[in-house]
Amino acid sequence: MDRIDYPRLIQDALRDVVRRVLVQAAEHGLPGDHHFLIAFRTRHPGVHLPKFLRDLYPDEMKIVVQRQYWDLYADEEAFSVTLSFSGSRQRLTVPLAAVTAFVDPSVELVLRFETPGPQAAGEAPAEQAEAVEAVDEPAAAEAPERSAEVLRFDPSRRK
Repeated sequence: MDRIDYPRLIQDALRDVVRRVLVQAAEHGLPGDHHFLIAFRTRHPGVHLPKFLRDLYPDEMKIVVQRQYWDLYADEEAFSVTLSFSGSRQRLTVPLAAVTAFVDPSVELVLRFETPGPQAAGEAPAEQAEAVEAVDEPAAAEAPERSAEVLRFDPSRRK
């Protein structure tokens, strides 16, 4: 090894933030106005979701975890949650490595992740993926228009 892979270390640390937040929400519920929009690659190994959802979202899917979710569980590798789609409860399991974005609009937190491996031909980038309003459609409309970004620290730049 001739270099420290800081980008990978940062991605791993931010994925751990997501894991910790999901574990806390699973144990104690969502405090205050907190809610999550989570985007993930549906083709990633270990992603389990019903066939009709995979057919609708063959590359990437976004879910909302706010008021109507059940059995949220997270461990070192993945999270699982039951959501309602057209009145039918469905269980999803998503490896943390498949997550491409994690947003908490209540505090304007936006985390974007690189996913390992090349994009499949014709696959839409994360910014263009269609959102699934799985849980609470009015709540998604209440999300702030602006978004926060993870800032990069560059010690060589001084004002």
